[in-house]
Amino acid sequence: MKELETERLLLRKVRVDDAEPLFYNITSSDAVTRYLTWHTHRSISDTVAYVDFCLEDYKNLRCYRWAIELKETGDVIGMIDVVGFNEGEPEIGYMLAEKEWGCGYMTEALTAVLRYLMFEEGFKTVFARADNENIGSNRVLEKCGFHFVSQAEEPVSQSKPEIATVNKYRINKKYSEFLEREDNQ
Repeated sequence: MKELETERLLLRKVRVDDAEPLFYNITSSDAVTRYLTWHTHRSISDTVAYVDFCLEDYKNLRCYRWAIELKETGDVIGMIDVVGFNEGEPEIGYMLAEKEWGCGYMTEALTAVLRYLMFEEGFKTVFARADNENIGSNRVLEKCGFHFVSQAEEPVSQSKPEIATVNKYRINKKYSEFLEREDNQ
């Protein structure tokens, strides 16, 4: 996994000192975690444990996890990572600080990650899921060239067993014209 850079963002490995900004800007926000597979962090120690998990996971060669940093300020505003594999192909997940919603940052970050995974790492397909009610996330996926595949009623995760309507998406390398154009960052 390498650092990725876009016009406004630096996508880099998570660091120990990211725990505090992640907690105050992202993981402690009910609005941000509403559609995630884990519960809102109630203390900084929850986020420290998450950062420790991320750092340990970097030992795995198939770990693709980036902190999203604003180049202009150095602020960590989100995370984007491969949350699992479906038939050997990656599934993407992400989170973004609420104050940064609507600024195009996640579209920019996801485009960079897709280019990296498909054109440098050689994956042919990338998958993603979004709660049907999460309008912003569904929109980001569609803007980045993902195609709706199906919808299912399923538990959010093991730690969040409530049932949600989940939209499933995929993007195939051979149909990724959007990613091949440099002007889409």
